[in-house]
Amino acid sequence: MAKENQFVNQIADIETDFPRWYTDVVIKTKLVDYGPVKGTMVIRPYGYAIWENIQRELDARIKATGHQNAYFPLLIPYSYMTREAEHVEGFAPEVAVVTVGGGETLAEPLVIRPTSETIFGEMYSKWLQSYRDLPILINQWANVMRWEKTTRPFLRTSEFLWQEGHTAHATEEEAMEETMKMLGVYKEFAETCLAIPVFTGKKTEKEKFAGALATFGMEAMMHDGKSLQAGTSHYMGQNFAKAFDIQFLDKDGTHKYAYTTSWGVSTRLIGALIMAHGDQRGLVLPPVVAPVQAIIVPIAAKKEGVLEAAAELKAKLTAAGVRADCDTSDNSPGWKFNEWEMKGVPVRIELGPRDIEAGKMVLVRRDTHEKTEAPLAAAAEAVQTLLADVQKNLLERARKRKEERVVTAESVEELLKGVEAGNFVKAGWCGCRECEDKIKEQTAASARVIVEEEHADKCCCCGKEAKHVVLFARAY
Repeated sequence: MAKENQFVNQIADIETDFPRWYTDVVIKTKLVDYGPVKGTMVIRPYGYAIWENIQRELDARIKATGHQNAYFPLLIPYSYMTREAEHVEGFAPEVAVVTVGGGETLAEPLVIRPTSETIFGEMYSKWLQSYRDLPILINQWANVMRWEKTTRPFLRTSEFLWQEGHTAHATEEEAMEETMKMLGVYKEFAETCLAIPVFTGKKTEKEKFAGALATFGMEAMMHDGKSLQAGTSHYMGQNFAKAFDIQFLDKDGTHKYAYTTSWGVSTRLIGALIMAHGDQRGLVLPPVVAPVQAIIVPIAAKKEGVLEAAAELKAKLTAAGVRADCDTSDNSPGWKFNEWEMKGVPVRIELGPRDIEAGKMVLVRRDTHEKTEAPLAAAAEAVQTLLADVQKNLLERARKRKEERVVTAESVEELLKGVEAGNFVKAGWCGCRECEDKIKEQTAASARVIVEEEHADKCCCCGKEAKHVVLFARAY
């Protein structure tokens, strides 16, 4: 029995030491391991399978909006980074620079991409000639490097995987429409596939992307009440077009600068999944992105016909489109139950001699631990129905937390009290950077997004007239 309880004992308590719980879970479930270079991670097969499912679902949505995938170089001439002043200033502390290649000092240093606006800008300036070439809608799946000082697997690492879209348009209206459209794509994906309801809105000037005219963010509430920026969409205006000479001949015979956008999400979404749905037993994965949706655990596996029936059930589920697996290891059933629970598999199927004789199977759902029985003859339908219900329940559970843990504040003191209780806090803000900085200094909470549809009378910091209502939270 001690062996079967070791899984939960190896994980810190989720309520009293959430950061340690997170680290324990990502390591114990073999999502990642630490790379040999500080701040890097090795994404192990189980973790990478989650990323592949995220990639598959999101890629289909990106392509459905008319975008095409391409691939751009990892190395960027350092001079490209200096063309857009705000951009280079924003990324300078995080840039990794290559100065030697082939044993020789390079004539010009090269940057390992921290993001790709500059290389896209250079190529778009070559490809764009006429208004007939617009819009340019390109996305890439790639890795980037940012020399982070404080790192944590998935949440903040020196190298990570992501998706980044970069587009060029003829008008400001078209570019802004693109910016908001992709933010909407991200929101729908987060809720439909990750079962994570999100807050979306415009970022403050302090929090916007370096070089953008406006940044719109997607913020997700984690188990501990902190916010995780899960995705961003940026309206660049003509900043990068002018820096990289992205011009086109318009219908009226004049040359004009294009309007550009960029938008992206990363492997940070896996961190969001862990912290939004996990519990004391470990991971709780939404079926849409779970590597294994149903795990079959044979009971009394050495008895005649049990493994054969389990294999037949696996084949039936797989043929129906369920990502199913069968644990045929020689570990005890209790050990297997704990292991697959920790890995967050949405549905466990118990199948023993008595079940086979009765023509049924036992189904155990990971989100509620509820046990039910279903006929083997209708196994695929039963499992698919249960998976859909688990997906729906995880979203409803997360949505309830999101709604219950948002409070309002009229002073910095109230704001501090709210975030210390694990809440997001809505408060009036005058629009002054000094007040935003003071709030961060006194509460450790930052402005996550501006809540456009709401109004407040006064700034919670200085008491002057409020220009915006802002959602504040402590963040990862």
